[in-house]
Amino acid sequence: MGFISRIIFSFFSNLIALVVAGNFIPGFELTDNFVNLLITAGVFMLINIYIRPLIKMILSPLVILTLGLFTLVINAGMLYLLDILSENVTITGIEPLIYGTLLMTGVNLLLHFSAKFLS
Repeated sequence: MGFISRIIFSFFSNLIALVVAGNFIPGFELTDNFVNLLITAGVFMLINIYIRPLIKMILSPLVILTLGLFTLVINAGMLYLLDILSENVTITGIEPLIYGTLLMTGVNLLLHFSAKFLS
């Protein structure tokens, strides 16, 4: 898969994960405007492309010590950062943040594994 196709796939997988989390988790609210939803998915994709690898590199000793489980904490931090940066996402409390992180991680894993299986 080329770089551009990975970015496009990342954008759409984040869009699907945000929509699923917004529809199934109380306290995880998204805007109803489709254009704003696309912008939010783009912002989240940019956070995951530029900020997440830097944070993972800095916190890699914790990721190694916890056998990768600290990655969920990093994912929650990226989702919280999206809540701060975008007015189109509102996460009210720690419980929706945790559930949203788990659901979005699961959706992204499912989509990435199915894409690798189909290609």
